[in-house]
Amino acid sequence: MPEITLAQGTIRYREQGPPDGPAVVFVHGFLVDGSLWDGAADRLAARGFRTLQPTLPLGSHTIALDPGADLTPRGVARLIGDLLAALSLDDVTLVGNDTGGALCQLLLDTAPERVGRLVLTDCDAFETFPPRPFDLLFKAGRRPALLRAALLPTRIAALRHSVLGFGGLAARPLDAAQTRGWVESYLSDAGVRDDVRRFCRGVDPRELSAVATRLRRFPGPVLLCWAPRDRFFTIELGRRLQAVFADARLVEIDDSRTFVPLDQPGRLAEEIAAFAAPVPA
Repeated sequence: MPEITLAQGTIRYREQGPPDGPAVVFVHGFLVDGSLWDGAADRLAARGFRTLQPTLPLGSHTIALDPGADLTPRGVARLIGDLLAALSLDDVTLVGNDTGGALCQLLLDTAPERVGRLVLTDCDAFETFPPRPFDLLFKAGRRPALLRAALLPTRIAALRHSVLGFGGLAARPLDAAQTRGWVESYLSDAGVRDDVRRFCRGVDPRELSAVATRLRRFPGPVLLCWAPRDRFFTIELGRRLQAVFADARLVEIDDSRTFVPLDQPGRLAEEIAAFAAPVPA
């Protein structure tokens, strides 16, 4: 897997498709990694898009970042912008899910110049940052020993895939090897746990609510692909988010929950391809 060293540290990412294809960059959420997007990214790469799936310092990364790096949500948003600049990416279609959607909004507020279009699946917005009951998980993340103790049972797949784990976020069965990778780095690496501590200490719903008042400045088109069955990021939240952008459209993705990229990768890829920049297969 390619790596790139930024001022904040080393980031691993997966890249597919032709180097000169329209760039699509995927942003995952808390305690998952870039593999969340594999299904959609594979399909888009086959259609001529250049897809990039960075694994961000949100708990499932395998290389801890520099101890002095700003890993607050605002800092991670800047890191995404630095990644786009380091890879010389322009007119990017930025795609976010879950906590990654909040990071996309923060990036638009901080450094939007390399983003041409935005796609948000079910994600944080306004005061929902994070949604209940996951706010308790983020609070525990401020004390690494506490969150590690809470996550230790998730080494058992049945618990990891229960409604107390990732099970409530997906409508379809989860892959045990993939989800084990999501928790193992946090459980085994003190540096990763410290990265998460810095992120969780910076989470503030008031900041994301303030950003929402400025999203109308973004001149590019926005597509929201939202699962109406999601219990955590409701369809009403998606409609509220649609209303704050100057040019936004919302489509409902059935048979899915929060993890739209896992539940409906084909449908999501079709929507992104039609929205972003259709190219010959």
